[in-house]
Amino acid sequence: MAQVQRMSRLMVKTLRDDPADAETLSHKLLVRAGYVRRNSAGIWTWLPLGKKVLDNISRVVREEMDAIGAQEVLLPALLPKEPYEASARWEEYGDLLFRLKDRRGGEYLLGPTHEEIFTLVVKDQVASYKDLPVMLYQIQTKYRDEARPRSGVLRGREFQMKDSYSFDTTDEGLAESYRLHREAYQKIFARLGLDYRIVSAVSGAMGGSASEEFLAPAAAGEDTFVDCPACDYAANTEAVTFKLTPVEAEHGPVEELDTPDTPTIETLAEHLGVPASATLKNLLVKVDGEIVAVGVPGDREVDLGKLGEHLAPAVVELVTAEDFEGRDDLVRGYVGPQGLEKVRYIADPRVAPGTAWITGANKINTHAKNVVAGRDFEVDDYLDVVVVQEGDPCPRCGTGLKLDRAIEIGHIFQLGRKYADTFQLDVLGQQGKPVRVTMGSYGIGVSRAVAALAEQSADEQGLCWPKEIAPADVHVVAAGKALQTELALDVSQKLGAVGVRVLVDDRAGVSPGVKFTDAELIGVPKILVAGRRSAEGVLELKDRRTGEREELTVDEAIARLTA
Repeated sequence: MAQVQRMSRLMVKTLRDDPADAETLSHKLLVRAGYVRRNSAGIWTWLPLGKKVLDNISRVVREEMDAIGAQEVLLPALLPKEPYEASARWEEYGDLLFRLKDRRGGEYLLGPTHEEIFTLVVKDQVASYKDLPVMLYQIQTKYRDEARPRSGVLRGREFQMKDSYSFDTTDEGLAESYRLHREAYQKIFARLGLDYRIVSAVSGAMGGSASEEFLAPAAAGEDTFVDCPACDYAANTEAVTFKLTPVEAEHGPVEELDTPDTPTIETLAEHLGVPASATLKNLLVKVDGEIVAVGVPGDREVDLGKLGEHLAPAVVELVTAEDFEGRDDLVRGYVGPQGLEKVRYIADPRVAPGTAWITGANKINTHAKNVVAGRDFEVDDYLDVVVVQEGDPCPRCGTGLKLDRAIEIGHIFQLGRKYADTFQLDVLGQQGKPVRVTMGSYGIGVSRAVAALAEQSADEQGLCWPKEIAPADVHVVAAGKALQTELALDVSQKLGAVGVRVLVDDRAGVSPGVKFTDAELIGVPKILVAGRRSAEGVLELKDRRTGEREELTVDEAIARLTA
């Protein structure tokens, strides 16, 4: 027996117009269709229809996590400061953390993610290698103090997430736990009806080594990823690498050039009549307060996000005018790597040994040409730090890469022993000696998946949910008065009795046109109309996605919807 939801009693209020602050399709439609309502910036109320979709996604996630042997737990959202201080993430997360104090002055946070707490739970519960491997998960509310919450439930300050963690005694065991989660995620997203890509990624504040993201391509996506049209390479732009290839070539000696009023790459290239790619851009940043120079070709931009990931947990920030005071070796707008003293020099692999550049001469209004990497200056560290562009070579096959936008819906990490080292998570090994545990961390954005599905599946009329997660299997519409309403309620009860989830529009005083519009907007996969042929016991069944229609008797409709 499935639930029959009557719209005459359901708390749902649809809107004809888009919310004034809505920019993305999912934001507009989830509000208009009565699934969510904004409480405050980045904080949302899930109304009855929205809660059903959210619960259906959670159900799919639970079923697939249980299938690989993971065990569900529920940890607190209000967490003490000390574990996050021990892992250094109390500071690393910065302003993203919601921090608070209790009446006795104790410091707490609202959990953004739970690696520390899961590690401590296992440390308390597990003593021997015989107790491992173990995989634990929870579906819970997370909190991050986003500076600019936007796009509805896509980027909120409070959100639903499934996070799971694996604990093994060997790297081989971790690899197996990672494989199990990867395959479970593929099954989850296939069941949800999501179009997705698995891409190489970086671990960020989570820590660890191997890392992959599950991305749902969508125009509203905040992630950019690259896709190779010739091979199966795909990666988050922050994970794209460029091969360091030294160049063997003869170059003339360094020659200084008089270049008045050319402090930017654009003014320099125009003054000399050369392409920006012939110049070397030197960006000055501060890394934990120390000035560092970053060299990239003049036609490229430094990706500060990638730079920050490479140098984490150090804090990276741009220099200010005050940082040049008292530094005669740093001439603003005319910095060159040759002759720099007491400044660490990082370069993109495109600034390979043997490449020659036009760059600053460390003198006002002066540049230098034939400045050769490896001859006239040394690079302390080569790091991939440029913003990836369409057409950049694929690291695997060399074909030009394509760029696309996507929503991150899942992320899996091989954390290794980062948190086990922090909290000394050891078990008694087979040889009777302590063995350090190795971990994996695996997340799915449950509430983000709702928005991702809305973005991918909606059309001009409204939402269009896949059956697995829709709030009902069929939307029955009484398109008329007493006779149509009586037939609609009768067929709804019969459908419910055989396990079909029904949403029936039995509202009195609402025109058929409004009911049809709401049915399209709400997006249940099938729409069954009791209309002009109700006296004959004939209904019209419409497929919400394809628009196909057919007339059926009550028995035929029940048979079709239970097939």
